[in-house]
Amino acid sequence: MSNMNLAGARWVKSRHSGNGGECVEVASNFPEVMPVRDSKDPEGPVLVFPADAWRAFVAAAAAGEFGSI
Repeated sequence: MSNMNLAGARWVKSRHSGNGGECVEVASNFPEVMPVRDSKDPEGPVLVFPADAWRAFVAAAAAGEFGSI
C-alpha cells in the first residue's frame, strides 16, 4: 500500500476535535482502507489501515477499552 495514490483523498477531522491541534484526519472515500494523517502536517506521512481494522479501533475507543487518554 505504500504506492497508494491518495490524490483524490477527501480529508476530514472529527467533529469532536478541539482547537488544540491534537487531531488526526481520515479519508473515508476509499472502501477497503482508511488513510490517516496528522492534521498539523498534511504533507507528512500517511498511515493506511484496513477499513475493518480502523472501524474496530474506533468502536473500541468509543467503548472506553483504552481507558482515559
